[in-house]
Amino acid sequence: MRAEGDVVLIYYEDQPTIYARFEEATPDMKKGWYHASLLLLTIPPQPVTWILREEYIDGGEFTMGGKSMRLETVQGVPPEEAPQDSGGSENIGRPESGGTVIPFKPKG
Repeated sequence: MRAEGDVVLIYYEDQPTIYARFEEATPDMKKGWYHASLLLLTIPPQPVTWILREEYIDGGEFTMGGKSMRLETVQGVPPEEAPQDSGGSENIGRPESGGTVIPFKPKG
């Protein structure tokens, strides 16, 4: 079963729709079903609880209101290794890739 803090992508009618953080799954009174708590990553974040079987929590397709749904795990990307410091501090804050830094200028 998913672990607390896993990020999932929710598919609605086979279309990726919204990201959510998996909070917890607690057993329902009906055997084999769980209260799956998710935090929808919207502005503002919205907590929801769906009653699902374990296979649905783990990515199996299910329906809500006759519409197909599924949860897909979002794989984390490992951070790039930091370049080794040559002892000098003159490059602190400068991009190593030689890219351009574009300052943010709010519209006035």
